Amino acid sequence: MKKPEHTEIPKRAASATSSDDPAPTVAYRNLAFMDSDDARPLRILAEYLSPLHAFEQQGVRDTIVFFGSARIVPGGPFGRYYDEARELARRLTEWSMSTEGHEHDRIVCSGGGPGIMEAANRGARDAGGRSIGLNIGLPQEQRPNPYITPGLSFEFHYFFMRKLWFAHLARALVVFPGGFGTLDEMTEILTLQQTGKLDQRILILLYGAAYWKEIINFDALVKHGMIGADDLSLFKFVDDPTSALSLIKAGCAPSATDARPAFASSKHPCGDDG
Repeated sequence: MKKPEHTEIPKRAASATSSDDPAPTVAYRNLAFMDSDDARPLRILAEYLSPLHAFEQQGVRDTIVFFGSARIVPGGPFGRYYDEARELARRLTEWSMSTEGHEHDRIVCSGGGPGIMEAANRGARDAGGRSIGLNIGLPQEQRPNPYITPGLSFEFHYFFMRKLWFAHLARALVVFPGGFGTLDEMTEILTLQQTGKLDQRILILLYGAAYWKEIINFDALVKHGMIGADDLSLFKFVDDPTSALSLIKAGCAPSATDARPAFASSKHPCGDDG
């Protein structure tokens, strides 16, 4: 009888069982996949879930948001705004911490970078309180300022997710002089307010009346029919920390019935809730 020939195991099959092969990686730890176009929805979702988890853990209920230029520095041409943003943030934080049962409310929140953002976080720390920094990765690297409370500093890739978190928890918005970024963030909130997309009204203060009236002709927008005259009531002008603090105290006074607003509730234009 003919002796059967030895059958060699194919090299591919042999290598599949080799102990030299790396163990397979679970998908969420596969950095090549997580950085791919296909995983973009996961990255977007992470920029929603990670801050949500942190705010729940830290007991953050709502915020007072500061917008303004990263280019404003103490002693510079607009240096007074840095000093006044710092002073306002300090006084707001002292007020919040002094309100019994609401120590986790009205927390100062900024874009996390330098300039007015730094001044806001710095003022909150001057008062011994917490503050939030929602930083954004940019080609000209914007480093988080050192005054943000540990555990409340976030790095975003997507501008729209960052703006979502600015809007969701805000009770008031104080907009100091700034450029394209500040205008973008300010008009986003104004549009949400104008169109009724927010569950609760946000008090919007434009700090530095002369600056804002010079760079935006609000009356011309009304004149040409681009906004309604009543849209001018969506914001107020302020020029000093005392006036700003007074308006915020009146418009954002703590209440026993305060509740976090629903997150992007599915309101139908015809009035039906989803």
